Amino acid sequence: MPNIEFITDRNIYEKVIQDSIPHTQKFLWIGTSDMKDLYVKKAKKMVPFLEVLSDLVKKGVSIRIIHAKEPGEAYRRDFDKYPFLIKNMEMFLCPRIHFKSVIIDGKFAYSGSANLTGAGMGAKSKDKRNFESGFITDDPNIVEQVMTQFDHLWMGKFCKTCKRKEYCFEYKKF
Repeated sequence: MPNIEFITDRNIYEKVIQDSIPHTQKFLWIGTSDMKDLYVKKAKKMVPFLEVLSDLVKKGVSIRIIHAKEPGEAYRRDFDKYPFLIKNMEMFLCPRIHFKSVIIDGKFAYSGSANLTGAGMGAKSKDKRNFESGFITDDPNIVEQVMTQFDHLWMGKFCKTCKRKEYCFEYKKF
């Protein structure tokens, strides 16, 4: 029977970032307004989330990220430490994206308010993190709807009629 679970704050980090993403087998899609230098627990140390993504890419996982603005300076510095991501991870900037979602292998989805940041995903201490909420599910109907929204944006469905095109920095052309 499919599951759907409401999650908040630190549970977002634990159930999405820590427990689910590292076990991705085929593909990982992430949609977020903001991306910052998120650090996550790996084994017994804290590492940039980019290291987790790099590990996945090395195992053959396809990764797509849609985000609304250029990541911060610390993120860009960390990104340069993982050159394997440059050619093996697809990114697309859309200034109108505001949804936050994670889709894993077409079988798991997170959708909620948390951006891909330490404060958003609950990776920071309880006194520094944002108050966030969302849900995780393996319900095929809901996963499909989250995937469809992501895919429509990824495929450029709205680009030709977008009234904010002058703010786009395209990683790919439509």
